[in-house]
Amino acid sequence: MAGKTRIKNNGSKMDRLLSIEGISRHFGALKAVDNVDFKVQKGLIFSIIGPNGAGKTTLFNVMTGVYPQTSGKVIFNGKELTGLAAHKITELGVARTYQIVRLFDKMSVLENVMVGFFCRIKAGVGDILFDLPKAKKERALVKEKGLQLLERVDLLEYKDYLAGNLSLGTRKRLQIARALATDPRVLLLDEPTGGMNPSEKVEVMALIKRFQQEGLTILLVEHDMSVIMGVSDWIVVLNYGQKIAEGTPVDIQNNPTVIEAYLGGGLFNELAND
Repeated sequence: MAGKTRIKNNGSKMDRLLSIEGISRHFGALKAVDNVDFKVQKGLIFSIIGPNGAGKTTLFNVMTGVYPQTSGKVIFNGKELTGLAAHKITELGVARTYQIVRLFDKMSVLENVMVGFFCRIKAGVGDILFDLPKAKKERALVKEKGLQLLERVDLLEYKDYLAGNLSLGTRKRLQIARALATDPRVLLLDEPTGGMNPSEKVEVMALIKRFQQEGLTILLVEHDMSVIMGVSDWIVVLNYGQKIAEGTPVDIQNNPTVIEAYLGGGLFNELAND
């Protein structure tokens, strides 16, 4: 188990990169997320788990400006994110992937990654429209960085492939690469191993650990408990939109509320014996 059980997620304010403070998101009478609180320390792999409909993706959507919150606040690096447009949140250093892969299928792998750098370019609309020297120089730099990023995620050999022709596992890695192109401080991964075969999952787990070693803070939504237990430092458990537990992987694995609520008692016990 990779979780660092010595880590306690109640460090000083200086250690806290992200704070979720009483966040709720209601759709009419449906409380998809209901008064959720947690703090994320810098450098953690922080996982959010729960059954289908628990509110995990909805919470990600609130955190990244896709949905407005019904109540509560999201504080990132001392700045409130709630109410900001999604692209402004990205510019501040929060990037994400989606459970359903969103790529430009008629563009190459390299072009898809280059799009991710757009929020960081300094050339103006006029520079780009008239292909002025500033735009040309920046485009060359973005291409070079894109190639470096593809090598970083082991996708360089696919650089000229159309994104629409890739396997699901490769598409998911490309989506991660494009998110990394925005130069985030925190990376939100929504079901990054969903639909992958076991070897692909191992590769993605290794990537996630590598990103952490490089200084990224990672929030992970994932249903595969072997992935969760293999990479997580801290876990929050949601059920019916509410937080029912949080702690280290060992804490969660042995939490009777979690076991009885929806994990059936057998899954974590099986993992503990691996």
